[in-house]
Formats: sequence, C-alpha cells, structure tokens
Amino acid sequence: MKSMVPNTLSFLFACFSLLVNAPHLTAQQNPAAEPATEIRIGYLRAYEPQLALSVLDVPPRDEGVAGANLAINDNNTTGRFLGQSYSLDVVETKREEDVVPVFRQMLARGEKYVLTDISAKQLLSIADLAKENGVLLFNVGSTDDILREQECRSNVFHTAPTRTMLADGLAQYLIWKQWRKWVLLYGSHEPDQLFADAIRRSAKRFGATIVEERLYKDTGTARRTDSGVVQVQRQMPVFTQGLPDHDVVIVADESEVFGSYVPFRTWDPRPVAGTAGLIASSWHPASEQWGGSQIQNRFVKATGRRMLGKDMQAWTAARILGEAATRTNGNDPAQIEAFIKDENFSLAAFKGQKVSFRRWNWQLRQPILLGDGRGVISTSPQEGFLHQFSELDTLGIDQPETACKLN
Repeated sequence: MKSMVPNTLSFLFACFSLLVNAPHLTAQQNPAAEPATEIRIGYLRAYEPQLALSVLDVPPRDEGVAGANLAINDNNTTGRFLGQSYSLDVVETKREEDVVPVFRQMLARGEKYVLTDISAKQLLSIADLAKENGVLLFNVGSTDDILREQECRSNVFHTAPTRTMLADGLAQYLIWKQWRKWVLLYGSHEPDQLFADAIRRSAKRFGATIVEERLYKDTGTARRTDSGVVQVQRQMPVFTQGLPDHDVVIVADESEVFGSYVPFRTWDPRPVAGTAGLIASSWHPASEQWGGSQIQNRFVKATGRRMLGKDMQAWTAARILGEAATRTNGNDPAQIEAFIKDENFSLAAFKGQKVSFRRWNWQLRQPILLGDGRGVISTSPQEGFLHQFSELDTLGIDQPETACKLN
C-alpha cells in the first residue's frame, strides 16, 4: 500500500503558504482598499521661555504637548482596528501675539479640532472665526473664568479648570480642617488679582473669614541672586509681621514674584496654601490612585518626566475626541460635537470618577487634586459638601450662578 504521508505534508505546506501570503495577495488583488479615516487634531500654543523662583518649577518645553501626544498614541491603539488614524499638528506663537493669521493657516489645512493653550484674549480672537468654519476648540490652558461666563462660546470646550474651581477645591479642604481664619497675600499683576478674587469668593461661599489682606508689589528685583536670597529671608518675616490671629496664609502669586518664598518664612508659624505650599491643580505628578500609575508610567516612558496638570488637560481633550470618533465611527464634526454634548457623555480620567461637561458653559467638571512638592495631600470635592446633581458642581460657578449665555 502506498504511503499518504508525503502527500499529506505537501498539502499542509501548501495551506500554510496560502495563509501566510493571503494578506499580500488580497492587497495585490484589491489595490483600491478603503484608506484609514484620518483625524487631524491641531494644537495652538503660545510659548515663550518662562522663569520661576525655583529652577525646579520652570515649565518643561513640551508641557501640554506631551500629554496630547500620549493621547494620540492611545487613540491610534484603538483606531487601527477601526480604520482610523490620528495625528497632532502643533503650531506655536508668542504670548499676546495676534493668533488669527496662524489659525487661518490651520483652517486652510482643513483642521476641524484644535486644542488651545493660549491666553483668554487670544482665544476670544479666534472663537467666532472657528465657529463660522465648523471648528471645535478645546481650551487646555487658560483658567480664566470669563471664558466660561461672560464670554462663553458654544463651540469652545474647557478641560482646564477655572480659577474658581481651584480656589473652591482648596477652600473645601481648609474648611474640612477647620482652618477658617485666612490671611490673603496677593501680587500686583492681573493673574494674581484674579486668583485673589477667586479666593475671596470661596471664603464667602464656604464660611471662611479673610482676617487681613496684603499686597506684595513687584519691584523687579533679582531674587535668585545671592543678595536677593538674603533680602528674602529678611523681608518675608517683616512682610507677614503683625497679622491678626489666623489659621493659614493663602498666597495668590501666579506671576511667580514672591509666593514660593513665603513657606517657612512667615513671622508666625502657619501653613501656606494657594499658589505656594498646598497647591490646587487638575493633576499632580505623584498621583497614582485610581489607575494613575498606569498613565504615569506610560508618560514617563514616552517623555522621561512625570505628568503635569497641563499634560493631563491636553491628554483629556485629545482622548475626548478619540472617544467621540470611536463611538460615532467617523470623522464628521457635527456628529462628534453632538456626541460630546450629549447629556450622557463621560470619560474615565484616572481621578476616581468619570468626568463630564457642564452643559451650561461646556466646562469639564472634574476633581481637584491638592498637593505639595512631594505628593497628593487630598482630593476635592471634600466629604460633606453636597449638591443636588453632582458633587463636582460644588467646585466653581454653578448653573444658578452662571452668567454664560451660549451663542
């Protein structure tokens, strides 16, 4: 009887070769296969090198952009199975420069989704132009409340928290600690004044008392020199001398003129919070709860540093777009906008609960992390601060208080 083994082996080898070469043959037979749906996301940032009182606080060159790039990679991981391809187009301009010309160039390239890390004034200069061209803007940088209130726009979404959200997150913790007597030290620049206003609002809202306020005027001295450090050690105790009885010193110094020099230099030994000491932010580089270690590890592997607040804000915006494109199975701006604006929309963001948009001004409701230079101290909203719809709406301006009229 003739053996069948050689024929069997030949048959199996032929089948294996056919399977291995099938994708290649299919591609040759169908050269007009449908290409991947390309989803281009723009990133418009106003960048100039910044100084800080501590060299450790100088923002990384890729702050924000690195978070968006990580989200693009995450989107592509899912997108390749759905025939979607994501890319990021980063465009840089200078602070306070006219951004309309560069934004028009982005429009000419057909970009329909743009993340913005620019000033409130710059953002408002392009908001209506974006709406006329069907473009969705995602504010990942500006904390100005005016963008969500008097100057809100229906095509502008905000993943950056507002100053009032940050101030309320801090205030809730101080009230929870029973630290109700505050001293407010604030700088002379406009951002400092705006944060000081937010602190005053939070004190009134949650029942704290600001027992005294003091203005620190920027005289332009070089405080990082040897003589400057000596002056700081002498000046800060004098600046905080003779204050009424208080529980905590709150600093409003977004401009980095004096705030970082306040901790451990006050006349009376008191904790410091605000823009120095205990700081409220959308994210903390040491956050590892709720799966945070997973995104932190991926971020460190990609960038060589830890994730900062603006990185998380940009990551969240790009992931929102990725989620919307996945769920709508396409790149139709109208469908993506409708999906994001749906009352049931939410996104997991490694903060213990899903985040969602406030429908009255398109601000992302989100927990606020409170931390120092070493770790996360607490997360707001704090226990006991209740709300009829969402406890996250105890942070910032609530719907009954809003001045926003979307148009």
